Amino acid sequence: MPDERADSEESPAERANRELIELLNELRVAITGVQVLFAFLLTVPFTQRFEDLDATDRRVYYLAVISTAASTLFLIAPTAHHRLRFRSGVKEPLLNVANAFAIVGVALLAIAITLVVYLITDMLYDATAAAVAAACLAGGFVIVWLVVPIAYRPEPTPPPPAEESQDGSPTA
Repeated sequence: MPDERADSEESPAERANRELIELLNELRVAITGVQVLFAFLLTVPFTQRFEDLDATDRRVYYLAVISTAASTLFLIAPTAHHRLRFRSGVKEPLLNVANAFAIVGVALLAIAITLVVYLITDMLYDATAAAVAAACLAGGFVIVWLVVPIAYRPEPTPPPPAEESQDGSPTA
């Protein structure tokens, strides 16, 4: 929930600037994770064990690669949009689109991570263990990344503490 004091003290343009900066900073965290995952996935076909993958595991691997690539697309798009439309007076629409892209990108990242965990677990154990691990992880993503944020309830922002004058008495 937005900080009501900040909203009352900043203009709509200042708010849009602040929110866009916050979003782009948040995306830096997700982009780093998706880049590491993508780099790992790109090396897998060149390992000796890749030949051991059955048809199902190869499909899971391919879906993990596609999910990671699509996540990259959506998570980097807000930065590209910002650069292309910098100072063009479209910050509010840019912010709305960037927010939607970030949500889609993070959802695709959760799918990609879940698929990779399935694949690794299947290589180490068996398909049943892989399915259980992937289902538990997917459930964790849904709870932590979706249910918990939706469950937040707005709380009133506490008033700022009263300032004291030089003689120690509160000022009005």
